[in-house]
Amino acid sequence: MALASQGFGGGTPKLRQRRPFDPALGALHVLQIDSVTVFSRSHYMPVHSRHGVYEHAALDKELWESGRYTEYWAHEAALLPVEDRPLFAPRMARFRERYAGLAEELAPAAARVKERLRDEGPQTANSLEHEPRAGRGTWWGWSETKRAVEMLFATGEVAVAGRKGFQRVYGLAEDVLPREALGEVDADSAKLTLLERAARSLGVGTLADLADYHRFKPSTVKSQVAQLQEEGVLVPVAVQGWTTRGGKPEAAWMHRDAKLPARLAPDALLTPFDPLVWFRPRAERLWDFHYRIEIYTPAPKRVFGYYCLPLMVGGRLAGRIDLKADRAAGALLVQAAWQEPGAPLQTPDVAARLLRQAAAWQGLTEIRVSGRGNLPLAL
Repeated sequence: MALASQGFGGGTPKLRQRRPFDPALGALHVLQIDSVTVFSRSHYMPVHSRHGVYEHAALDKELWESGRYTEYWAHEAALLPVEDRPLFAPRMARFRERYAGLAEELAPAAARVKERLRDEGPQTANSLEHEPRAGRGTWWGWSETKRAVEMLFATGEVAVAGRKGFQRVYGLAEDVLPREALGEVDADSAKLTLLERAARSLGVGTLADLADYHRFKPSTVKSQVAQLQEEGVLVPVAVQGWTTRGGKPEAAWMHRDAKLPARLAPDALLTPFDPLVWFRPRAERLWDFHYRIEIYTPAPKRVFGYYCLPLMVGGRLAGRIDLKADRAAGALLVQAAWQEPGAPLQTPDVAARLLRQAAAWQGLTEIRVSGRGNLPLAL
Protein backbone atom coordinates (compact mmCIF):
# COMPACT_ATOMS: atom_id res chain seq x y z
CA MET A 1 0.00 0.00 0.00
CA ALA A 2 2.87 2.37 0.81
CA LEU A 3 4.58 1.57 -2.49
CA ALA A 4 1.42 1.98 -4.57
CA SER A 5 0.67 5.33 -2.91
CA GLN A 6 4.19 6.47 -3.82
CA GLY A 7 3.63 5.87 -7.51
CA PHE A 8 5.07 2.37 -7.88
CA GLY A 9 2.61 0.42 -9.98
CA GLY A 10 2.80 -3.14 -11.21
CA GLY A 11 6.08 -3.41 -13.12
CA THR A 12 7.62 -0.22 -14.54
CA PRO A 13 4.87 1.81 -16.24
CA LYS A 14 5.84 3.57 -19.45
CA LEU A 15 5.73 7.34 -19.56
CA ARG A 16 2.60 8.71 -21.17
CA GLN A 17 2.76 10.87 -24.28
CA ARG A 18 0.83 13.75 -22.76
CA ARG A 19 2.00 15.17 -19.43
CA PRO A 20 4.15 12.07 -18.82
CA PHE A 21 5.39 13.02 -15.38
CA ASP A 22 2.01 13.62 -13.74
CA PRO A 23 1.61 10.15 -12.19
CA ALA A 24 4.97 10.24 -10.37
CA LEU A 25 4.87 13.91 -9.39
CA GLY A 26 1.24 13.66 -8.31
CA ALA A 27 1.97 10.68 -6.08
CA LEU A 28 4.96 12.40 -4.48
CA HIS A 29 3.40 15.87 -4.04
CA VAL A 30 6.85 17.31 -3.22
CA LEU A 31 10.12 16.64 -5.03
CA GLN A 32 13.17 17.29 -2.87
CA ILE A 33 16.07 19.17 -4.44
CA ASP A 34 19.67 18.54 -3.44
CA SER A 35 22.95 19.89 -4.79
CA VAL A 36 24.91 16.60 -4.78
CA THR A 37 25.86 15.59 -8.33
CA VAL A 38 28.06 12.56 -7.75
CA PHE A 39 25.66 10.37 -9.76
CA SER A 40 22.54 12.35 -10.65
CA ARG A 41 20.84 15.37 -9.14
CA SER A 42 18.37 14.02 -6.65
CA HIS A 43 15.19 15.50 -8.11
CA TYR A 44 15.69 13.53 -11.35
CA MET A 45 15.84 10.19 -9.53
CA PRO A 46 12.28 9.61 -8.25
CA VAL A 47 10.82 9.77 -11.76
CA HIS A 48 13.54 7.42 -13.01
CA SER A 49 12.88 5.03 -10.11
CA ARG A 50 9.20 4.86 -11.02
CA HIS A 51 9.32 5.02 -14.81
CA GLY A 52 12.82 4.20 -16.02
CA VAL A 53 14.74 6.07 -18.71
CA TYR A 54 13.56 9.53 -19.79
CA GLU A 55 15.14 12.74 -21.08
CA HIS A 56 16.35 15.10 -18.36
CA ALA A 57 15.47 18.09 -20.51
CA ALA A 58 11.84 16.98 -20.67
CA LEU A 59 11.52 16.98 -16.88
CA ASP A 60 13.38 20.31 -16.66
CA LYS A 61 10.87 21.81 -19.05
CA GLU A 62 7.96 20.49 -17.01
CA LEU A 63 9.35 21.67 -13.67
CA TRP A 64 10.75 25.06 -14.67
CA GLU A 65 8.84 26.18 -17.76
CA SER A 66 5.29 24.80 -17.51
CA GLY A 67 4.25 27.18 -14.73
CA ARG A 68 2.76 24.24 -12.86
CA TYR A 69 5.45 23.94 -10.17
CA THR A 70 7.27 26.24 -7.82
CA GLU A 71 9.97 25.86 -5.19
CA TYR A 72 9.79 26.35 -1.44
CA TRP A 73 10.76 24.82 1.90
CA ALA A 74 8.03 22.18 1.61
CA HIS A 75 10.11 19.35 3.07
CA GLU A 76 13.63 20.57 2.65
CA ALA A 77 14.08 22.67 -0.49
CA ALA A 78 11.49 21.09 -2.77
CA LEU A 79 9.31 21.55 -5.82
CA LEU A 80 5.56 21.48 -5.30
CA PRO A 81 2.41 22.26 -7.31
CA VAL A 82 2.15 26.02 -7.69
CA GLU A 83 -1.48 26.02 -6.53
CA ASP A 84 -0.36 24.59 -3.18
CA ARG A 85 2.06 27.41 -2.39
CA PRO A 86 -0.54 29.27 -0.25
CA LEU A 87 -0.53 26.28 2.10
CA PHE A 88 2.95 27.37 3.15
CA ALA A 89 1.96 30.97 3.92
CA PRO A 90 1.95 30.18 7.68
CA ARG A 91 5.52 28.88 7.32
CA MET A 92 6.48 32.12 5.57
CA ALA A 93 4.95 34.04 8.47
CA ARG A 94 7.04 32.03 10.93
CA PHE A 95 10.15 32.86 8.92
CA ARG A 96 9.22 36.56 9.17
CA GLU A 97 9.05 36.20 12.95
CA ARG A 98 12.29 34.24 13.04
CA TYR A 99 14.13 36.82 10.95
CA ALA A 100 12.61 39.90 12.59
CA GLY A 101 15.93 41.02 14.07
CA LEU A 102 17.93 40.15 10.99
CA ALA A 103 15.45 41.92 8.72
CA GLU A 104 16.41 45.26 10.25
CA GLU A 105 20.09 44.59 9.68
CA LEU A 106 19.49 43.46 6.09
CA ALA A 107 16.87 46.11 5.22
CA PRO A 108 19.15 48.11 2.87
CA ALA A 109 20.33 44.98 1.06
CA ALA A 110 16.75 43.63 0.82
CA ALA A 111 15.57 46.94 -0.63
CA ARG A 112 18.36 46.82 -3.23
CA VAL A 113 17.47 43.25 -4.17
CA LYS A 114 13.78 44.06 -4.61
CA GLU A 115 14.56 47.18 -6.62
CA ARG A 116 16.87 45.24 -8.95
CA LEU A 117 14.32 42.48 -9.44
CA ARG A 118 11.56 45.00 -10.06
CA ASP A 119 13.59 46.96 -12.60
CA GLU A 120 15.59 44.21 -14.28
CA GLY A 121 13.50 41.08 -13.80
CA PRO A 122 14.47 37.61 -12.48
CA GLN A 123 18.15 36.82 -11.94
CA THR A 124 20.50 34.69 -9.88
CA ALA A 125 21.96 35.69 -6.54
CA ASN A 126 25.38 36.00 -8.21
CA SER A 127 23.95 38.52 -10.67
CA LEU A 128 22.50 40.51 -7.79
CA GLU A 129 25.82 40.67 -5.96
CA HIS A 130 27.49 44.02 -5.57
CA GLU A 131 30.13 42.82 -3.11
CA PRO A 132 32.25 39.63 -2.94
CA ARG A 133 31.12 36.80 -0.71
CA ALA A 134 32.90 36.55 2.62
CA GLY A 135 32.99 32.78 2.42
CA ARG A 136 31.01 29.72 1.45
CA GLY A 137 28.82 27.12 3.06
CA THR A 138 27.01 28.75 5.98
CA TRP A 139 24.41 31.48 6.33
CA TRP A 140 26.93 33.72 8.03
CA GLY A 141 29.52 33.03 5.32
CA TRP A 142 27.21 34.43 2.66
CA SER A 143 27.39 37.98 1.43
CA GLU A 144 24.84 40.48 2.64
CA THR A 145 23.04 40.31 -0.71
CA LYS A 146 22.84 36.50 -0.64
CA ARG A 147 21.53 36.53 2.93
CA ALA A 148 18.93 39.13 1.96
CA VAL A 149 17.66 37.23 -1.08
CA GLU A 150 17.42 33.97 0.86
CA MET A 151 15.53 35.73 3.64
CA LEU A 152 13.11 37.21 1.09
CA PHE A 153 12.62 33.77 -0.45
CA ALA A 154 11.89 32.19 2.93
CA THR A 155 9.41 34.92 3.85
CA GLY A 156 7.64 34.72 0.49
CA GLU A 157 8.42 38.11 -1.05
CA VAL A 158 10.72 36.51 -3.60
CA ALA A 159 10.06 33.29 -5.51
CA VAL A 160 12.11 31.02 -7.73
CA ALA A 161 11.46 31.71 -11.39
CA GLY A 162 13.60 28.79 -12.59
CA ARG A 163 17.15 27.50 -12.46
CA LYS A 164 20.21 28.51 -14.45
CA GLY A 165 22.59 25.60 -14.30
CA PHE A 166 21.65 24.70 -10.77
CA GLN A 167 21.49 28.26 -9.44
CA ARG A 168 18.10 29.59 -8.44
CA VAL A 169 16.77 32.41 -10.58
CA TYR A 170 14.88 34.75 -8.24
CA GLY A 171 12.06 37.12 -9.05
CA LEU A 172 9.50 39.12 -7.11
CA ALA A 173 6.73 36.70 -6.19
CA GLU A 174 4.02 38.88 -7.74
CA ASP A 175 5.97 39.00 -11.01
CA VAL A 176 6.72 35.29 -11.47
CA LEU A 177 3.76 33.51 -9.88
CA PRO A 178 0.07 33.43 -10.81
CA ARG A 179 -2.30 35.34 -8.56
CA GLU A 180 -3.73 32.18 -6.98
CA ALA A 181 -0.25 31.23 -5.74
CA LEU A 182 0.02 34.46 -3.77
CA GLY A 183 -2.94 33.82 -1.48
CA GLU A 184 -2.83 32.81 2.15
CA VAL A 185 -4.36 29.94 4.10
CA ASP A 186 -4.70 30.02 7.89
CA ALA A 187 -2.35 27.76 9.82
CA ASP A 188 -4.90 25.16 10.95
CA SER A 189 -6.45 24.77 7.50
CA ALA A 190 -3.01 24.56 5.88
CA LYS A 191 -1.91 21.82 8.27
CA LEU A 192 -5.14 19.92 7.67
CA THR A 193 -4.69 19.98 3.89
CA LEU A 194 -0.99 19.15 3.98
CA LEU A 195 -1.56 16.23 6.34
CA GLU A 196 -4.21 14.88 3.96
CA ARG A 197 -1.70 15.26 1.11
CA ALA A 198 0.94 13.44 3.17
CA ALA A 199 -1.44 10.60 4.03
CA ARG A 200 -2.40 10.22 0.37
CA SER A 201 1.29 10.02 -0.62
CA LEU A 202 2.21 7.62 2.17
CA GLY A 203 -0.83 5.32 2.05
CA VAL A 204 -0.34 4.34 5.65
CA GLY A 205 1.71 6.04 8.34
CA THR A 206 2.23 6.97 11.96
CA LEU A 207 1.82 10.45 13.41
CA ALA A 208 5.56 11.01 12.95
CA ASP A 209 5.38 9.86 9.31
CA LEU A 210 2.48 12.17 8.50
CA ALA A 211 4.11 15.14 10.24
CA ASP A 212 7.56 14.69 8.68
CA TYR A 213 6.34 14.67 5.08
CA HIS A 214 5.95 18.47 5.10
CA ARG A 215 8.24 19.03 8.09
CA PHE A 216 5.85 19.59 10.99
CA LYS A 217 6.55 18.59 14.57
CA PRO A 218 4.28 15.65 15.50
CA SER A 219 3.03 17.43 18.62
CA THR A 220 1.69 20.32 16.52
CA VAL A 221 -0.57 18.26 14.23
CA LYS A 222 -2.39 15.91 16.61
CA SER A 223 -5.64 17.87 16.45
CA GLN A 224 -5.59 17.88 12.62
CA VAL A 225 -5.01 14.12 12.51
CA ALA A 226 -7.92 13.65 14.92
CA GLN A 227 -10.12 15.85 12.71
CA LEU A 228 -9.18 13.92 9.57
CA GLN A 229 -9.98 10.70 11.41
CA GLU A 230 -13.35 12.08 12.51
CA GLU A 231 -14.11 13.08 8.91
CA GLY A 232 -13.24 9.58 7.70
CA VAL A 233 -10.26 10.74 5.61
CA LEU A 234 -7.88 8.85 7.87
CA VAL A 235 -8.75 5.34 8.99
CA PRO A 236 -7.05 4.06 12.18
CA VAL A 237 -5.13 0.83 11.57
CA ALA A 238 -2.73 -1.47 13.38
CA VAL A 239 0.41 -2.54 11.53
CA GLN A 240 2.14 -5.71 12.61
CA GLY A 241 5.60 -4.90 14.00
CA TRP A 242 4.98 -1.17 14.45
CA THR A 243 5.43 -0.70 18.18
CA THR A 244 6.46 2.05 20.56
CA ARG A 245 9.64 1.86 22.59
CA GLY A 246 7.53 0.41 25.37
CA GLY A 247 6.40 -2.43 23.12
CA LYS A 248 2.83 -1.21 22.69
CA PRO A 249 1.22 -1.04 19.20
CA GLU A 250 1.99 2.30 17.59
CA ALA A 251 -0.98 4.31 16.36
CA ALA A 252 -1.19 4.46 12.58
CA TRP A 253 -3.64 5.64 9.94
CA MET A 254 -4.48 4.65 6.39
CA HIS A 255 -5.77 7.14 3.83
CA ARG A 256 -9.29 6.13 2.87
CA ASP A 257 -8.35 6.07 -0.83
CA ALA A 258 -5.23 3.93 -0.39
CA LYS A 259 -5.33 0.83 -2.55
CA LEU A 260 -3.82 -2.61 -2.04
CA PRO A 261 -2.81 -3.68 -5.56
CA ALA A 262 -3.17 -7.26 -6.70
CA ARG A 263 0.43 -7.28 -7.96
CA LEU A 264 3.20 -5.04 -6.76
CA ALA A 265 6.86 -6.04 -6.74
CA PRO A 266 8.88 -3.14 -8.15
CA ASP A 267 12.64 -3.06 -8.65
CA ALA A 268 14.35 0.34 -8.43
CA LEU A 269 17.38 2.36 -7.45
CA LEU A 270 16.32 5.17 -5.14
CA THR A 271 17.83 8.53 -4.32
CA PRO A 272 18.70 9.00 -0.63
CA PHE A 273 16.09 11.79 -0.73
CA ASP A 274 13.22 9.71 -2.10
CA PRO A 275 10.12 9.99 0.14
CA LEU A 276 10.28 6.22 0.57
CA VAL A 277 13.46 6.58 2.61
CA TRP A 278 13.91 10.26 3.52
CA PHE A 279 12.35 9.63 6.96
CA ARG A 280 14.79 6.99 8.16
CA PRO A 281 12.66 5.60 11.05
CA ARG A 282 9.88 4.77 8.55
CA ALA A 283 12.30 2.85 6.29
CA GLU A 284 13.34 0.82 9.32
CA ARG A 285 9.73 0.09 10.29
CA LEU A 286 8.69 -0.89 6.76
CA TRP A 287 11.71 -2.90 5.64
CA ASP A 288 14.05 -3.25 8.63
CA PHE A 289 16.42 -1.13 6.53
CA HIS A 290 18.81 0.97 8.60
CA TYR A 291 20.01 3.70 6.27
CA ARG A 292 22.22 6.74 6.74
CA ILE A 293 23.85 8.86 4.08
CA GLU A 294 27.63 8.95 4.62
CA ILE A 295 28.62 12.01 2.59
CA TYR A 296 29.59 13.89 5.73
CA THR A 297 31.21 10.89 7.43
CA PRO A 298 35.05 10.89 7.28
CA ALA A 299 36.19 8.33 4.70
CA PRO A 300 37.85 5.94 7.22
CA LYS A 301 34.59 5.74 9.19
CA ARG A 302 32.24 5.06 6.26
CA VAL A 303 30.58 1.66 6.41
CA PHE A 304 28.94 1.40 2.98
CA GLY A 305 30.14 4.31 0.86
CA TYR A 306 30.02 8.02 0.07
CA TYR A 307 26.72 8.17 -1.84
CA CYS A 308 24.81 4.89 -1.54
CA LEU A 309 21.55 4.51 -3.42
CA PRO A 310 19.02 2.21 -1.73
CA LEU A 311 18.27 -0.82 -3.90
CA MET A 312 14.69 -2.09 -4.04
CA VAL A 313 14.14 -5.65 -5.25
CA GLY A 314 10.64 -7.07 -5.49
CA GLY A 315 9.26 -4.27 -3.34
CA ARG A 316 11.85 -4.79 -0.57
CA LEU A 317 14.85 -2.64 0.27
CA ALA A 318 17.44 -5.31 -0.34
CA GLY A 319 20.74 -3.48 -0.70
CA ARG A 320 22.66 -0.27 -1.33
CA ILE A 321 25.03 0.71 -4.11
CA ASP A 322 27.63 3.49 -3.96
CA LEU A 323 27.60 5.11 -7.41
CA LYS A 324 29.61 7.80 -9.11
CA ALA A 325 29.33 9.05 -12.69
CA ASP A 326 32.75 9.64 -14.28
CA ARG A 327 31.42 11.72 -17.16
CA ALA A 328 34.85 12.51 -18.61
CA ALA A 329 35.54 8.79 -19.03
CA GLY A 330 31.95 7.90 -19.91
CA ALA A 331 31.86 5.39 -17.05
CA LEU A 332 29.51 4.53 -14.23
CA LEU A 333 31.65 3.66 -11.21
CA VAL A 334 30.19 1.10 -8.81
CA GLN A 335 32.37 1.95 -5.85
CA ALA A 336 30.65 -0.52 -3.52
CA ALA A 337 27.64 -2.83 -3.69
CA TRP A 338 25.94 -4.40 -0.69
CA GLN A 339 22.97 -6.66 -0.11
CA GLU A 340 20.97 -6.95 3.09
CA PRO A 341 20.73 -10.16 5.12
CA GLY A 342 17.97 -12.27 3.60
CA ALA A 343 17.97 -10.34 0.31
CA PRO A 344 16.04 -12.11 -2.50
CA LEU A 345 18.07 -14.56 -4.58
CA GLN A 346 17.53 -12.43 -7.69
CA THR A 347 19.14 -9.36 -6.09
CA PRO A 348 22.43 -9.55 -8.06
CA ASP A 349 20.59 -9.94 -11.38
CA VAL A 350 18.16 -7.12 -10.60
CA ALA A 351 21.03 -4.85 -9.49
CA ALA A 352 22.95 -5.54 -12.72
CA ARG A 353 19.89 -4.76 -14.85
CA LEU A 354 19.19 -1.53 -12.97
CA LEU A 355 22.84 -0.45 -13.23
CA ARG A 356 22.81 -0.96 -16.99
CA GLN A 357 19.64 1.10 -17.18
CA ALA A 358 21.12 3.82 -14.95
CA ALA A 359 24.27 4.02 -17.09
CA ALA A 360 22.21 4.37 -20.27
CA TRP A 361 20.04 7.03 -18.65
CA GLN A 362 23.14 9.04 -17.76
CA GLY A 363 24.67 8.59 -21.20
CA LEU A 364 27.52 6.45 -19.86
CA THR A 365 28.88 3.63 -22.01
CA GLU A 366 30.89 1.63 -19.48
CA ILE A 367 30.33 0.24 -15.98
CA ARG A 368 33.31 -0.32 -13.70
CA VAL A 369 32.85 -2.40 -10.56
CA SER A 370 35.32 -2.07 -7.68
CA GLY A 371 34.34 -5.35 -6.08
CA ARG A 372 33.90 -3.77 -2.65
CA GLY A 373 30.88 -5.09 -0.74
CA ASN A 374 29.00 -8.39 -0.51
CA LEU A 375 26.74 -8.03 -3.58
CA PRO A 376 28.22 -9.91 -6.54
CA LEU A 377 27.67 -8.15 -9.88
CA ALA A 378 28.17 -9.84 -13.24
CA LEU A 379 28.63 -6.81 -15.49
